[in-house]
Amino acid sequence: MPERKNGPMQHADTPWRVLVVDDEPDLVEVICGALRYEGWQARGVTGGLDAVTTAAAWHPHAIVLDVMLPDFDGLEVLRRVHRTDPEVRVLFLTARDAVEDRIAGISAGGDDYVTKPFSLEEVVVRLRGLLRRTAPAGPATPDTLTVGDLHLDPTARETSRSGENIDLSPTEFALLRYLMEHPRQVLSKAQILDAVWSYDFGGQAHVVELYISYLRRKIDAGRTPMIHTVRGAGYVLKAPTG
Repeated sequence: MPERKNGPMQHADTPWRVLVVDDEPDLVEVICGALRYEGWQARGVTGGLDAVTTAAAWHPHAIVLDVMLPDFDGLEVLRRVHRTDPEVRVLFLTARDAVEDRIAGISAGGDDYVTKPFSLEEVVVRLRGLLRRTAPAGPATPDTLTVGDLHLDPTARETSRSGENIDLSPTEFALLRYLMEHPRQVLSKAQILDAVWSYDFGGQAHVVELYISYLRRKIDAGRTPMIHTVRGAGYVLKAPTG
């Protein structure tokens, strides 16, 4: 079995490994079938404990994870898996009206979510975007990005502001990196979706809003704000003035 170090990697003979977790066996099998059709490896389980055990033994690159499970919920699964594998990507499945589940999932370190009912194409596209974002970059690695007193090191995956280290999830890190690569530029939600999540599904701007909100809590909390909303246009990151 191929090992994964420092985040997901994919070669011609190493397909992505995706663990599917939902309490509906039929849905698990359908999603697994769609992923196998893409040439990926897929395993499915219907409970939280089985999910944690399988993840520890199989080392998936990503997990499709239902929030509601029969033994313990998906948030607890994420916490337990991230203790040993903080780089695994997590795509949450939530009920259409369960806004609190989406917020809780992202706050706990989830990378994205889809609401039920969903299309298999949407799940595949979301996963492909998450996995591509964690694939190794080309040989040229950007130097540390600096905007005002905010610093981001892409190689060490470290972030700090005013000398204070800031702990970011992989997706928060990718979002901040994109903002810092385009300082003082107004970036639309569509641009951010395409660059950070690698998809553009109508109505999915909420995921950008949620991640901007959580990023602000970590970057701007107790400090002069650097991430600004431009009403009707998008978001801009700029150094404080004065």
